[in-house]
Amino acid sequence: MRRSVKIATTAVALVGLFALAGCSTDPTVAPPDASAAPTEDGGETTEWFDQELFDTQMAQREVVPEGPEGEPYLQHIDAEMVDTSQYASTGPKKACFANASISNPWRQTGWITMNQQLKVLQEQGVISEMETRDAQDSDDTQIADIDYFISEGNCDVFIISPNSTAAMTPAVQRACDTGKPVIVFDRGVETDCPVTFIHPIGGFAWGIDTAQFLIDNLEEGDKVVGLRILPGVDVLEQRWAAAEHMFEEAGIEAVDYFTGADPAEIKSIIADELAKGDVHGVWMDAGDGAVAAIEAFEDAGVDYPVMTGEDEMSFLRKWKETGLTGLAPVYSNFQWRTPLLAAQKIFAGEEVPKEWVLPQEPITAEEVDQYLEANEGMPDGHYAKFGGENLPGYPEVWQERQIP
Repeated sequence: MRRSVKIATTAVALVGLFALAGCSTDPTVAPPDASAAPTEDGGETTEWFDQELFDTQMAQREVVPEGPEGEPYLQHIDAEMVDTSQYASTGPKKACFANASISNPWRQTGWITMNQQLKVLQEQGVISEMETRDAQDSDDTQIADIDYFISEGNCDVFIISPNSTAAMTPAVQRACDTGKPVIVFDRGVETDCPVTFIHPIGGFAWGIDTAQFLIDNLEEGDKVVGLRILPGVDVLEQRWAAAEHMFEEAGIEAVDYFTGADPAEIKSIIADELAKGDVHGVWMDAGDGAVAAIEAFEDAGVDYPVMTGEDEMSFLRKWKETGLTGLAPVYSNFQWRTPLLAAQKIFAGEEVPKEWVLPQEPITAEEVDQYLEANEGMPDGHYAKFGGENLPGYPEVWQERQIP
């Protein structure tokens, strides 16, 4: 099956849009054997589908996580536990956090949650302070931030949420070379030197969940429009690679467009597709713009599609309002608590997973009311599965978006 791809972003816009990828960004690095295949116009396109990774994440979706019930941020899947006794010591420790950014609602929600978790550990005497440097989505800035922490020499633990994978690898290695524990979360790096690498299952799992839902609710030959925020970001490419693979096998006609998460562009794309004929499904690689996509069907006066969005509150509310057939895939925002809790375990000399794979479960139609009620009063940019309900300041801190 041939697919149609519309690039709706300019080169200048793409620079700024890399920040958007963090709204649901994946730790899985681009497959090391990703190949470049020629396109019809003589250029090259990266082959993002990785059968081995697809199969691994397919299986991990079915694994019952180990860990305390009701605390998904402490659960793990298929973990190889590692000894941390060499780091065991008493007294409060200083954490140094090199953050990629807080440039979008997903990262802002996580940042708020992380800081409320920090307060708990400070009160318990585990963490004395967390010095944070925000790279504002810049590789060069984050490399300088990590090197600053290293030269400062006052860090007891390095926590790093990389801006990108390859560029950040040498700086992470330098942090490891200090002998202090290093914790990486959200996006990965190309070294296994960190004590633990924390992330949800991954982009292929997202693609599998969403494609299977659409396939189950559509007929062979039905048309799905894929709305993608930008090209070249591993997690987003892997989400679509998995979905496209499954659509092809199921005989679903799928066309995809890069939108820049621009609501006007999304409405235009849907309007153009509806002018060509029926659109039966909408697939999204992030929830940004989901409401605009739904409104395009309303504007055209046609039936709602089967649709996948995200656990952002704006989509959940529109889903409930319209009664459409939907699914909210999740890139678990509660992962922002886990690095600090991992540091607590490491300084207690407790085992932690080498690769800490967190659960990643979509919100289904049967659960929408539950999550809407649990997050009543939260802003539209809040993420329903943020996992901070048992932290101090709940719910006001998140409702008021008190970003430190």
